[in-house]
Amino acid sequence: MEVTFQFPRNGLDENWAVSKQPNLSSISLLNVRPYDVQDTRCRGGQRPGLDKWGAGNQIGGAAYPVVAMCSVTYTELDE
Repeated sequence: MEVTFQFPRNGLDENWAVSKQPNLSSISLLNVRPYDVQDTRCRGGQRPGLDKWGAGNQIGGAAYPVVAMCSVTYTELDE
């Protein structure tokens, strides 16, 4: 017996019971993306992992450790 499944290209939706789940959505997804980045076609696939920045050493080196971080929000105003 052959069973065909479609990839849940509408993404993660945890707002419904399984019996009421919207079409092409899933209640459980982890590290997946619906569209292939290079071919821009919907076929599903694993999201790439994150790599260490640089050589993997501590930012600033052992002599200059990061002691404080902050975030900045920038908004460009139309004049």
